[in-house]
Amino acid sequence: MSGWAAGAGTDPAEAVFREEWGRLLATLVRWVGDFDLAEEVAADAIAAAVERWPVDGVPDRPGAWLLTTARRRAVDILRRRQSYAAKLAVLKVEAERDEVARLSAPAAAEAGPDVIGDDRLRLFFTCCHPALSAEARVALTLRYLAGLSTAQVARAFLVPEGTMAQRLVRAKQKIGAAGIPYRVPSATELPGRLPAVLSVVYVVFTEAYAASNGAALIRPELADEAIRLARILHRLLPAEAEVTGLLALLLLVDARREARVDAAGDLVLLEDQDRSRWDQGKIGEGRSLVLDALRHRPPGPYALQAAIAAVHDEAPTADATDWRQIVGLYDVLRATAPSPVVDLNRAVAVAMAHGPAAGLALLDDLAAGGALDRFHPLHAARGRLLDRLDRPAEAVAAYRRAVELCGNDAERAFLLRCLAAAEHRAAGRGGA
Repeated sequence: MSGWAAGAGTDPAEAVFREEWGRLLATLVRWVGDFDLAEEVAADAIAAAVERWPVDGVPDRPGAWLLTTARRRAVDILRRRQSYAAKLAVLKVEAERDEVARLSAPAAAEAGPDVIGDDRLRLFFTCCHPALSAEARVALTLRYLAGLSTAQVARAFLVPEGTMAQRLVRAKQKIGAAGIPYRVPSATELPGRLPAVLSVVYVVFTEAYAASNGAALIRPELADEAIRLARILHRLLPAEAEVTGLLALLLLVDARREARVDAAGDLVLLEDQDRSRWDQGKIGEGRSLVLDALRHRPPGPYALQAAIAAVHDEAPTADATDWRQIVGLYDVLRATAPSPVVDLNRAVAVAMAHGPAAGLALLDDLAAGGALDRFHPLHAARGRLLDRLDRPAEAVAAYRRAVELCGNDAERAFLLRCLAAAEHRAAGRGGA
């Protein structure tokens, strides 16, 4: 046993909990086949660690200690539930395997991480099964793989804890009722199932950086969880190019975190950011991952978005950004994964590469199509280009629509400042 060596104000049990929770739960779910029971005994094991480790010291293998403690607790519970005899037998078999592993430690230690990896992949694909709603996939992943409490998941998406608890209960019931298998998809199934898993991680990160509502512009803890989940996936599926691309994308965007808001917490546009505050370590890691992801042909959507982010991050100044290359990458992305949002981002890049009139023409076409009518970034982008074209009255109308649709307080404050400036210029010309 190692000593109790926590720093002041640091709880070693909590640190281990955050690191080990997904591994612990993934294995317990496989053993007992029941999310609720697995969560109950995992929580009991954590509680035991909080009580024992300050006295006995932190074990050399804390994850194994937690797993053994949780299994013993599960055995105690299942012995009182006669209908769970089969699950009790599984736990006894696992206990025998652990004893064999203990007696032949070198070989078993090498095999252990692979088993844990398989269990975590099973849990990823179970939580992100297409039979579940998108919101349920995100909630389950944050709760059972990232290890956030129900209260933390609720806060992340700004809903009451009771609402989130009900959401999780319904999702677990759906897993049982629909017979969703606890397994990793076969090699033939994987291409069809993996995008749903990646989408959940991307949604978590997007909510961190483009929060749909609330006061904060950036939610660092949510961004950190998304990156942590992406790293887990990359460790488990290192040969999957889109997993690599997603991790690269998240790192390259998150590298700008510190420069995205000023001292008052107000939004700072990419072109105005202090690039000396960008995290060069994340940029370097992200660029290396992008090169790996782009070796796959054809490149996938996350790899292409990561390549676009890399072009931004490589520019020493905003004026030095290679906007023509970015437009070219968006052209490939449109062909690979067409969407109105991709068209919007491409239009902004065209405006930077070929002038605001060219970009505005594309945005006007998008606006006429109606698909993004309630998407405030479309109207904000139109306002900015109309400003650049010295058409303040029209910019006022665009900004007003963007403010009306924006749910994030910090972003709305930025748009209101843009609106006020446009109104001032329009009033100077006698417009409204």
